[in-house]
Amino acid sequence: MRMDWWTLSLQTVNAIVLIWLLAYFFFRPIANVIAARKAAAAQMIEEAGQAKAAALSMREEEKAALAAAAERRSAALAAAAEEAEAQREALLAAARSDVDRMRDEARGEMTRQLELARDMQTKHASALALDIAKRLMERFPQSSLVSGFIAGLADAAAALPENSKLDFEEDGGVRLKTPRALTPQEHADCRRALEISFGRPLEFSVEINPALIAGLELENRHTTIRNSLRADLADIAASLDDHDRG
Repeated sequence: MRMDWWTLSLQTVNAIVLIWLLAYFFFRPIANVIAARKAAAAQMIEEAGQAKAAALSMREEEKAALAAAAERRSAALAAAAEEAEAQREALLAAARSDVDRMRDEARGEMTRQLELARDMQTKHASALALDIAKRLMERFPQSSLVSGFIAGLADAAAALPENSKLDFEEDGGVRLKTPRALTPQEHADCRRALEISFGRPLEFSVEINPALIAGLELENRHTTIRNSLRADLADIAASLDDHDRG
């Protein structure tokens, strides 16, 4: 077989031209398209990654915001609970204070009522004792209303300190209180007994006071000497009152 080199050469040239044409007009555009699509895909992947990163960042921010909100809510609830507890304690303290005050006021009022009742009973008893004493003394001779008390009055005057005795002697307003008018003899007996007690004559005026019931009382502007049934009954009532209070 004889090879036609000229034909082979033409075919080789044709093949080379065809390959070049295909490479220039077909493979290069396809490669460019592929490269462009590859670049677009890479960009899309990058943008997707950025979007994913942004989404993750937003998610973390949301978590942080939710955690901060939960923390603020917990702090607010704790503060509200603490304030409520403080208010409750304040209300309880105020209530206890009111209860203590009301109890103290009730006790004070009860004490006042008891004291008032006791004073009324004492006054009633004193008035009753005075009435009984008056009725009893009405059964005794009138002389016993004075004569039996002269010596006791003189003894009380003699027991006074010296400065009090001098006060009686120098004071021109000395009064001798009696339950009734004195007889001349009773007046003389009183003057003589007081003269012995003070060591010198004592000037006095007589003042009638039936409230004494029986007895005598000597007084000036500063001192009073009591030797009367009224004074004795008052002392007894005061002693009973002190005993009740004790």
